[in-house]
Amino acid sequence: MLSVQMWRRARSLLSRGAWTRVQSASTAARLDLSGIFPPIATPFTASEDVDYRRLEENLQKYAKIPFKGLVVQGSNGEYPYLTEEERVEVVKAVRSSLQPQKLLMAGSGCESTKATLQLTEKMAAVGADVVLVVTPCFYKGKMDSQALIQHFTKVADSSPVPVVLYSVPANTGLELPVDAVVQLSQHPNIAGLKDSGGDITRIGLIVHKTKGQDFQLLAGSAGFLMAAYSVGAVGGVCALANVLGQELCELERLCVSGRWEEARVLQQRLIEPNAAVTRKLGVPALKQAMEWFGFHGGACRSPLQPLTEAETQQLRRDFTSNGWL
Repeated sequence: MLSVQMWRRARSLLSRGAWTRVQSASTAARLDLSGIFPPIATPFTASEDVDYRRLEENLQKYAKIPFKGLVVQGSNGEYPYLTEEERVEVVKAVRSSLQPQKLLMAGSGCESTKATLQLTEKMAAVGADVVLVVTPCFYKGKMDSQALIQHFTKVADSSPVPVVLYSVPANTGLELPVDAVVQLSQHPNIAGLKDSGGDITRIGLIVHKTKGQDFQLLAGSAGFLMAAYSVGAVGGVCALANVLGQELCELERLCVSGRWEEARVLQQRLIEPNAAVTRKLGVPALKQAMEWFGFHGGACRSPLQPLTEAETQQLRRDFTSNGWL
């Protein structure tokens, strides 16, 4: 696996003409994706414009936590509610602030292959090291393995940076089939998969079936991070890392060092808070929790609504009962 600095030097050479899509294996001496990535939230002003000042303040705080890098314009960044120009501009702003040794993974998935290709190139141009490409899902009845393999293959063939597949069935209503993942893992410019479904048997099977490839699996949630590590995942892209980043990095350290009993105790304390800011209450809850822990969360962009008083009380209970507040 290449260091971040080595990868960027190689990518610079490739952008000057050394890239050949047929021989993209040479580019894919893979970046090491192992570690924790927070899928950062997008702060907004009262008028629902992107608040770059508060974004920068959050980034300065995240710089003190041993994350592998940041995911920008993932689901928790409210990317469906941003324009293409905003999505690119946020990535550009993060890159200008992020430490050089940290990876920047940018969400570039769109509904059409053509739009995904275009946005992928723009994300790479403003400094993304890797792109995270979600499954197209509006016509999910037609998104079988063949359609998805074609989509991701075309994106990976043209992308100037490695591609990470993104399966998030809670949001898309579509799970990237195992057979499609296995075939796509053979593509030299596809680095791995972020799996947010939470099915540990599926994650273990994918790790097993792709072990002959240079393919890395990232858990898509803190709620099953330890379990994912136990079956071969290399890291996690976890919403809760926006709030309890240091603790998730500690869980990673315990798992990697084989201290499973200590990891189990910590993992159990993270399950309820994680569920609260993901499947139960979603991004509004994540942003509220960020405020409690000294980050800028603020309001979501409409039509997402703020938490009710009852939801806020439940969210606080989920953190306090586990000793975090």
